[in-house]
Amino acid sequence: MVNYYVRRTARVFVTIFLVASLTFGLVRLLPGGPFTLLRAQLLRQGVPADEVDARIANLQNIRPDEPLWMQYIDYMTALVQGNFGESISLGEPVVSVLAKAAPWTVFVVLVSTILVFVVGIFLGSLQAYWEGGRFDQLVTGVSISMMSLPFYVVAVLLLYVFAYQFGWLPTAGTISNSVDRSLSVPFVVSALKHSILPIVSYTLGAAGGQALAMRGNSIQVLGNDYVQVARLRGLSDGRIATRYVARNAILPLYTGFLLLLGFRLGGTVILEQIFSYTGLGYYMITALNANDYPLMMGTFLVITVALVLGVFVADLTYSRIDPRISAGESDETY
Repeated sequence: MVNYYVRRTARVFVTIFLVASLTFGLVRLLPGGPFTLLRAQLLRQGVPADEVDARIANLQNIRPDEPLWMQYIDYMTALVQGNFGESISLGEPVVSVLAKAAPWTVFVVLVSTILVFVVGIFLGSLQAYWEGGRFDQLVTGVSISMMSLPFYVVAVLLLYVFAYQFGWLPTAGTISNSVDRSLSVPFVVSALKHSILPIVSYTLGAAGGQALAMRGNSIQVLGNDYVQVARLRGLSDGRIATRYVARNAILPLYTGFLLLLGFRLGGTVILEQIFSYTGLGYYMITALNANDYPLMMGTFLVITVALVLGVFVADLTYSRIDPRISAGESDETY
């Protein structure tokens, strides 16, 4: 078991190392490379030609006049030290930009994913209980319809109706400009109002898919022999539902929950642009449009590392939640 955890942990570090190396290489494959456009920008800003390379070194922690292998070593060394360079377009350290943006993205992704999980489990359980009934048919139809709509289409529709037409909710930003950015009731209220539409957009379609998955798992569990044995033993429906059905039906969804957290971070690139919600995804697009390579690489790395860590946590904890995985037992539990 110890070797298992060691291998999984080592795999995380190797994956992050490969992603960082890939980022370094891909940026240098872009047309003109990472330095040509930056040189032109600095010269237009009035930076003397003999100081341009030094300025680039300050921005990216890489000296453009060094061999490629030296640039790679400088880049990786800076990453290990937590130094992502300085944003070209914003004029501040990339770490500072990411530190301000990450909480907003994490909040939207975490809340929406929890809602997807909770609503999906609740609806799916009811569908399985009333399998074939009107409620089951209605929720199944609505779920399939919502799943067919991409979240960004839902986001545009919600933004148009509730922000532009009715004016009930803000059209952009994370909090109102008039609110002081300190923990207070106005701050919390403003943050919630600005996050409602992104959270709902991210929840609607995914909740339908989660409900259908929970429905299928519950129906499968209800047909297992150990449920029939529990009924023959005279156990109440409530105990059977919670101890036998729900527990075993939710287990397969657990890994998907953690993976969903990671993958939805990538989806925020589109979502945050629609709502001008200044999180990680918003700044990634900003960096792409401005050819801001340090900020682009920093946001990409953070999102990728979050996905890798989600897989890692799911991998390590699933065997503890479901001992059958490590013990190699069958699906039947008595």
